[in-house]
Amino acid sequence: MKKYLLGIALCFATVGAWANEAKLPKIELPTSPEALQRGAETVATVCLSCHNLKYIKYSDLSGLGFSKEKLGALSVGHGLDDSLMSPMSAEATKQAFGITPPDLSMMAKARVGGPHYVYAFVTGFYTNDKGKTDNHVFPGAKMPDVLGAASAKGEERTAIEYKAKEVAAFLEWAGDPKAQERRGLGRYVIAYLIVLTILLYLVKLRTWARLKEHHKRKHT
Repeated sequence: MKKYLLGIALCFATVGAWANEAKLPKIELPTSPEALQRGAETVATVCLSCHNLKYIKYSDLSGLGFSKEKLGALSVGHGLDDSLMSPMSAEATKQAFGITPPDLSMMAKARVGGPHYVYAFVTGFYTNDKGKTDNHVFPGAKMPDVLGAASAKGEERTAIEYKAKEVAAFLEWAGDPKAQERRGLGRYVIAYLIVLTILLYLVKLRTWARLKEHHKRKHT
């Protein structure tokens, strides 16, 4: 009975997750190295005030094309082998916000909707009827409106939305920094397997041709 009820609960949870994802805006993420670098810089200079990216090291950012000079500027006070960590301790952030801000390393992978969720959340701040800042995606969110989305209009709003896309794109990269490298390696592996298959097929044809010839001679 418990397993039956658990199965029903999981079904409802899955349907709820799909429903929430359907409400998220589908955005086209920027893919240029420059956009990913700007997203990384925004995360490092804004988001790291409270959040951590404990699975990402400053040296990993070289994979985005950062020069040693830029990496040095981003990692002031830290070594390149250090993880991207907030200067605030977990206790300090919990005291300030009432909760410990989540680690962002896997945020774009863990949330339903992935980078679309990140974008919708960052741009989803608004001023409610009580004059307080709230969030459409996560009502009651403790995180402040760091990009100023609630009051932005016109060109300023457009700029904020694009910056949010860059942040979302970077966090998707952070969730799997080696993804592009694996895709490239995968293409070589597939090409190798195709060539190997063709060669084995030709060997098979040649072997069977010899066997048939040998069989023919044996019976003549």
